Amino acid sequence: MLLVIDVGNTNIVLGVFKGKELLDHWRISTNKLRTTDEYGVLIRDLFYLNDVNSEDIDSIIISSVVPPVMPTLERMCQRYFGLVPLIIGPGVKTGMDIKYDNPREVGADRIVNAVAAYAKYGGPVIIIDFGTATTFCAVDKKGNYLGGSICPGIGISTDALVQRTAKLPRIEIRRTEKVICRNTVESMQAGVYYGYIGQIEGIVNHMRRELGGNAKVVATGGFAVVLAPETKAIDVVEPMLTLEGLRIIYERNC
Repeated sequence: MLLVIDVGNTNIVLGVFKGKELLDHWRISTNKLRTTDEYGVLIRDLFYLNDVNSEDIDSIIISSVVPPVMPTLERMCQRYFGLVPLIIGPGVKTGMDIKYDNPREVGADRIVNAVAAYAKYGGPVIIIDFGTATTFCAVDKKGNYLGGSICPGIGISTDALVQRTAKLPRIEIRRTEKVICRNTVESMQAGVYYGYIGQIEGIVNHMRRELGGNAKVVATGGFAVVLAPETKAIDVVEPMLTLEGLRIIYERNC
């Protein structure tokens, strides 16, 4: 079985594949202070509680946008699974030509998502990942990764609003029935929610024009299911897109 690990700025998402089937997945916080043993014990406990036999793991692949965590996770893989993980980076076969000025600058998660979306839907395709940052990535009909846009995530945008104002409270990010609201909490919720919807639609419209066609738009990440129902700019939500991309890349290399 294959263990896939996606290390984000806020969370680490793990999944276990048997062939092409995703057997289970988990989300834990990204913590640069955790030790090799802490990560190892945590992951083994998650396996135990969900009836996954850690001895059946025969391969591991990792993508990461948090370099300081990687040495710890690599040691964890070797100590607790006896395996050297495949790490997304230069030299790994993705099957996708990266047209970025400097391909090394592209976050591993962006490439992994692009590989999965193109494999499933073809091109042109636009991928939106609602993570700590929100990324918009474009792949043309030939499967070339063209680049994209990066915006502050909806969570950190809201945090900044609260931290930089004296009287505004923390809020739950959710849809409101109206945009003309009559209390502070709902006014903030409407501004954050519908403001972000406007941002999504604006960037997607520009990208579609630059791609020269009606590109499919695939969304993933924590807030995708919250925002997608409100806009026709998003065609489909794929919560496990990154994990699927890791599986595909592993198969192309091993």
